[in-house]
Amino acid sequence: MKFAKPLPGYLVQRYHGWKATTYAENHAWYRRLATEGQRPRAMVVSCCDSRVHVTSIFGADQGEFFIHRNIANLVPPYLPDGDHHGTSAAIEYAVTALKVSHLIVLGHSQCGGVQGCIDMCQGKAPQLDAKESFVGRWMDILKPKFDLVADVEDPIEQARQLERQAVVASLENLMTFPFVSEAVEADELSIHGLWTDIGEGGLQCYNPKEAKFEIV
Repeated sequence: MKFAKPLPGYLVQRYHGWKATTYAENHAWYRRLATEGQRPRAMVVSCCDSRVHVTSIFGADQGEFFIHRNIANLVPPYLPDGDHHGTSAAIEYAVTALKVSHLIVLGHSQCGGVQGCIDMCQGKAPQLDAKESFVGRWMDILKPKFDLVADVEDPIEQARQLERQAVVASLENLMTFPFVSEAVEADELSIHGLWTDIGEGGLQCYNPKEAKFEIV
């Protein structure tokens, strides 16, 4: 492949640093993970945003979380149409094969995907409305929730509310998957909605009974 290039030098240096320290000090643990396979307790659906560091937030060790990242941490509705569905495939594997006990959707502040949805709904992003826009079509999942925040005048608050609604939409869509709803009803799986404030380090959890997010 002529288009492939060598790994950047700074990544090579970081790898060798990790191998000489973190790996060397925990090599038995890594070998155990390799030979015994993964047994994560939870799956986390989070945003691709590089500022969202799931394992750091929860102090998780390698092998503890099964993590799937996508734009705006969205879960699409159950749609077994024979097409390609990366997020749905990850959820299926986590629930039916890995038998995770918890499924967490983690939203965050200053989400670019959510802002893109707002811009689309306000007619400010024609490039996302184009049918060939992968981001735009993915954000169509969230568009129905915009009506709930359309009257919020402050743009920052509007975005934060829709970021939380992205989590709620994903929780609702999760329950359309038969293997998810069956596991929840059998008390074999619990689903959780979280939202984190990147700048403040805050964490909020969705309370379905009160239909609101509460500080953890």
